[in-house]
Amino acid sequence: MPGAVVIGAGPGIGRSVARRFAREGLPIALVARTPRTLAEAAEAVAPFAVPVVSLTADSADETALRAALDAAAGEFGLPDVVVYNAAIVQADAPGQLSARAHLDAWAVNVVGALTAAAHVAPAMARRGSGSFIVTGGMPEPKPGYVSLSLGKAGVRTLVTLLDQEYGSSGVHVASVTVDGPVAPGTAFDPDDIAEHYWRLHTQPRHQWEREVLHSEHRAR
Repeated sequence: MPGAVVIGAGPGIGRSVARRFAREGLPIALVARTPRTLAEAAEAVAPFAVPVVSLTADSADETALRAALDAAAGEFGLPDVVVYNAAIVQADAPGQLSARAHLDAWAVNVVGALTAAAHVAPAMARRGSGSFIVTGGMPEPKPGYVSLSLGKAGVRTLVTLLDQEYGSSGVHVASVTVDGPVAPGTAFDPDDIAEHYWRLHTQPRHQWEREVLHSEHRAR
């Protein structure tokens, strides 16, 4: 049975999204960099009694990420939905980071999403259905978060490009833009944010949204 792949299944949004899709009975493939993160995510999903596979991969490592996606497909088939939630979130002012550090952040924040989409979206398009959802942020750039502002702007453009390429074939490409710090019990509770991912995945085609903004005002 096809299911959901969550890339960046760490604490916060990734784990909550995995739980939200598991609640609907979908098998879950968890992808993260460390075994500990995967073990904690699998434990969080366990109460829903759905099949779960845990896969170790750094989203900046193209070979490892593609292998993880192949392993997920080997377990459950071509996924119904892939959620790309990996990101390097750091405070940095203009000129503070080296060029190498900016490239490392870009590799995770944008290129990893492109790698994942390039690996699964063509098959989704041939099937005529599927969702590819990316966690966005920074609706307005901030000089205290240069690398993240650039990365989230890149993600927004990537989603547009992927929609142009695969949307007409039935692949819903969208982003959930989170305009604030994620924390349980706040306006940016990850369980509340996870609802956007499920809603986007289940939207009728004539109502598809390409971006959902979760702000303090909207959350309330």
